[in-house]
Amino acid sequence: MEGRDKELHHVFGNVLRGLRTQVGLSQEQLGLECGLDRTFISLLERGLRQPSLTTLFTLSAVLKVPASIIIQQVEEAYLNK
Repeated sequence: MEGRDKELHHVFGNVLRGLRTQVGLSQEQLGLECGLDRTFISLLERGLRQPSLTTLFTLSAVLKVPASIIIQQVEEAYLNK
């Protein structure tokens, strides 16, 4: 994984973690509500994995944030690094 890709993965993870904590869910709770394993949520938040488009929309539904807003937050954080 190249440097810029790795950085983007970490930015996504930070955005996901922030949104999850804003709604007061643990990684386990988010995983259960999304039908995903807690360890996968952890991998996403640490920037070691990236979600599919389907997973992004599932996460957004549970977090009650449009997928476009998640992408916008990632883009803003990434460009402001």
